[in-house]
Amino acid sequence: MRLSNLADYAVVMLAAAARRGETRLSATCLAEETGVPLPTAQKLVGRLAAAGLIVSSRGTGGGFKLARDPAAISLADIVEAVEGPIAMTTCVDHGRHECAVEQTCRVKPHWNAVNDAMRGALAGVSLATLAVSAPREASSMEVPA
Repeated sequence: MRLSNLADYAVVMLAAAARRGETRLSATCLAEETGVPLPTAQKLVGRLAAAGLIVSSRGTGGGFKLARDPAAISLADIVEAVEGPIAMTTCVDHGRHECAVEQTCRVKPHWNAVNDAMRGALAGVSLATLAVSAPREASSMEVPA
């Protein structure tokens, strides 16, 4: 399983916003800070606002900020804001039945547990955790002291 570029960019942008605290931001500011292309940042701001992860205001002093504390926003929230509900197979994607072997599949009853485990893993990682700068990894050129 691989996240789309849009989901990845949304995580990068929201982590940068979390590091800024209560500061109102613009898509332009975050695009410059993160390297996400501006049209993509603008598109994501709309999706993230529609999902209730950020709140925006227009006019003087306008911009957007996180709608909740970073500790209350999970990686699952961000992925679902961009990708829609987490569904590893069509078996767990409610309303979609595109599987040719659905009627005889013996694995289908287990996919919900697998899907729940994946969603749980993503839900267990907060934006606050993602916003903390990771310690710099030692390069292969450095000699330990």
